[in-house]
Amino acid sequence: GAKNLYVIAVHGIKGRLNRLPAASVGDMFVATVKKGKPELRKKVMPAVVIRQRKPFRRKDGVFIYFEDNAGVIVNNK
Repeated sequence: GAKNLYVIAVHGIKGRLNRLPAASVGDMFVATVKKGKPELRKKVMPAVVIRQRKPFRRKDGVFIYFEDNAGVIVNNK
């Protein structure tokens, strides 16, 4: 697999002038593989955020955060 993903764009972000698009847990984004298997590298592919370091609030009021940032490459379906 892929060891390092580079975020190119985030799906569903309209944005504002000069503001970088941000993705949170569960958001789809477009990425390329920077470190990993040669057959995965140098291709644009969709991925999903599964863990993030920045604390985020759940509906029940609990703030949750993880040790690292992580994403999963998904199929084009």
